Amino acid sequence: MTQHSRPTPRQVTDCFSVDDLRRLAQRRLPRAVFDFFDGGAEDEQTLRNNRNAFARYRLAPHVLAGVADVSLQSSLMGITSAMPLAIGPTGAAGFGWRQADLALAKAAAQHGIPYTLSSSATTAIETIAEQAPGRLWFQAYVVTNREFFWRMVERAKVAEYEALVITVDLAVGGKRERDFHNHFSVPFRFTPRNFLDFASRPAWAMDMLINGMPVLENMRDFDRAAASPQAIASSVGRGHDASFDWDRLAEVRDRWPRKLIVKGIARADDAQRLASMGIDAMVVSNHGGRQLDGALATLEALPEVLEGAAGRVPVWLDGGVRRGADVVKALALGAQGVLLGRATLFGAVAGGDAGAMRALDILRDELMRTMQLCGVRSVGAISPDLVRKMD
Repeated sequence: MTQHSRPTPRQVTDCFSVDDLRRLAQRRLPRAVFDFFDGGAEDEQTLRNNRNAFARYRLAPHVLAGVADVSLQSSLMGITSAMPLAIGPTGAAGFGWRQADLALAKAAAQHGIPYTLSSSATTAIETIAEQAPGRLWFQAYVVTNREFFWRMVERAKVAEYEALVITVDLAVGGKRERDFHNHFSVPFRFTPRNFLDFASRPAWAMDMLINGMPVLENMRDFDRAAASPQAIASSVGRGHDASFDWDRLAEVRDRWPRKLIVKGIARADDAQRLASMGIDAMVVSNHGGRQLDGALATLEALPEVLEGAAGRVPVWLDGGVRRGADVVKALALGAQGVLLGRATLFGAVAGGDAGAMRALDILRDELMRTMQLCGVRSVGAISPDLVRKMD
């Protein structure tokens, strides 16, 4: 049975891959909401290329390596992690499944990996810290209201978040054409198209009707439009500070006393400059193809960023990771860790707590299985000779 002929899952227990979880999410969500999570900018070239880049590499397995006992443990910023993974920030997850952010945080804690809360989450900084204690990182979007930005940072500090993540590839929001076609825009307008779309998913619609649309809890006081549920499509990037620069990043480094992660790097010169600033990790990222269309795939950009970092700062990768084998390829090419975005988001919006757990269970099993089939017994044994690039 080919991938395209697989039956669409009806429940989380029917899902055996991230793609299964994606299709289950598509089944239960209105098209406009699903496309907000699934889509990219403009022609979605970067969205596709993130996946295609992994397909251009093949694994060259060792054999007879004695792989009955395999360890997935890794070190992320000097602390042992059960896997070389962290859940990256994914905004507005609660529009797909109420309390999806909390589901992701709990699943990460149970799997012994870090979780990153987005500024645009529908669950508050403090709620996550109280109800999902684990390794917590907070992604603070750099908004035009500087006082508001620093209040968010202070809230994360008081709530004992381990690390602050600054995303630097979102000076302005990308052009998300799926949202336009779905009439998912601001100011929100009920049209025959989107009204029928929402009505076609009665379980989702009934929950939103009875319990109300979620709000972006950490943005409540920023401005009315950013916090309103109707603003979800166009608020991404709308209030961000396009004047943010190296000097402002240095100020963040000076004022934040804990680990600082910079996300959204694709060039050697930027990586070199970051490495000299005293940050604790950098993430090769193109925002999942949701901002600049035509940008390098993250796996393509990884070697250049590693060259710029020159071993001074850990380099992680996100974008396009859907399989355990993708994690192995990223590590073999030099990444020291991988951030998960849509892979775990699809689980959470497909099935809440059970879906988030299922996504990580699937990826953990695939990662271990791939390592065993490649003849490597530890994450540290994953080396460049394990992959071959195809022309």
